[in-house]
Amino acid sequence: MPAHGHRFFHRPQKSLKPPPQENHEKQTEKHTFAHRPFGPCFLHLTNSPALAEPNHRTAYFAGGCFWCTETDFEKIDGVSEVISGFMGGEKANPSYNDVASGRTQHRETVKVVFDPASVSYQQLLSAFWRMHDPSDATGSFVDRGRQYSSAIYFVDAEQQRLAEGGARALDASGKFDRAIATSIEPASEFYVAEAYHQDYYLKRSLKYKYYRYRSGRDQFIETMWADDNTVYQSTQ
Repeated sequence: MPAHGHRFFHRPQKSLKPPPQENHEKQTEKHTFAHRPFGPCFLHLTNSPALAEPNHRTAYFAGGCFWCTETDFEKIDGVSEVISGFMGGEKANPSYNDVASGRTQHRETVKVVFDPASVSYQQLLSAFWRMHDPSDATGSFVDRGRQYSSAIYFVDAEQQRLAEGGARALDASGKFDRAIATSIEPASEFYVAEAYHQDYYLKRSLKYKYYRYRSGRDQFIETMWADDNTVYQSTQ
């Protein structure tokens, strides 16, 4: 599904993320999917321990640097697990180096496992809109390229309806000067990123804080969302 809105030119900026590490494990873990009877676009994980609990659900979001989106989703009550990885590309088992090059078409993506009795998918969407710039079609803050662009990967028709409705409502609000550029697509295979990326904010706290501050992410969020508790959702 094409992204909402138009693409805009951005002045190139140097990424503040450290260069890809050369000594990390090259093979990423792959989660396999089983197809439900209603078609190949609606998928569920079959080998994830976090989904052993039948009441848990899974959502996938790409909002720029996955160190940051992982951190923000982990703060939400009802979220039991957040994993950094890659989705939406062409190469099987991509490494971070592969994705960072921009040649595989993957996006940095987080898998969010949540208990819908404690937090709804709509609430996760509201948090997602507020943790990045969904009107940026060519990257996220200082990180440029499709691999850092905004996307929601839905696993069923209800997630698709809510995501598309939320994007339309946010676009119609005129909150952003540009059209909402978040791409809304069916979930495909999710590849877990290398171990050093998981919980990066805990493992390398100072580097993470430096990167996040210098990226301008929090300054943008504070400016755009201060005192705005509006729930942008479909009225249909």
